[in-house]
Amino acid sequence: MNMNTLAPAKGSNKKVKRVGRGMGSGHGKTATKGHKGQKARSGGTKGPAFEGGQTPMQRRLPKRGFKNSPFKREYAILNLSTLEKIAGADVVTPEVLLEKKIIKDVKDGIKILGTGTISKPLTVKAHAFSASAVSKIQAAGGKAEVL
Repeated sequence: MNMNTLAPAKGSNKKVKRVGRGMGSGHGKTATKGHKGQKARSGGTKGPAFEGGQTPMQRRLPKRGFKNSPFKREYAILNLSTLEKIAGADVVTPEVLLEKKIIKDVKDGIKILGTGTISKPLTVKAHAFSASAVSKIQAAGGKAEVL
């Protein structure tokens, strides 16, 4: 195989249909839009939700639920298996986690989840804990303190 013999696969390269570029192109004059009418005019199509004038589906269906976005709390999540890997720290705080680059951003706080095991007694200071995380930290002889 040589560089000069390389070619795209048969049928993979299609020429773009260039409409409205003169009669010689085969797509001149009406530019494949036919004669007159709404679809021949500029911007002349109804949106995808238009249903011929009847009330569209999104207006017929009832609204449900609500968005709690202004009060939503987004935590930086951390598992016990990650805390187990931290060396040389008896007290784990958000500052320590940022310093050791375990988390990139504190967001609205840090939440410790109970996935994994912990063997050393650590004092963990975070904004939220899962129930399983608290029980595993206390079983290892550590403390879980809510900030």
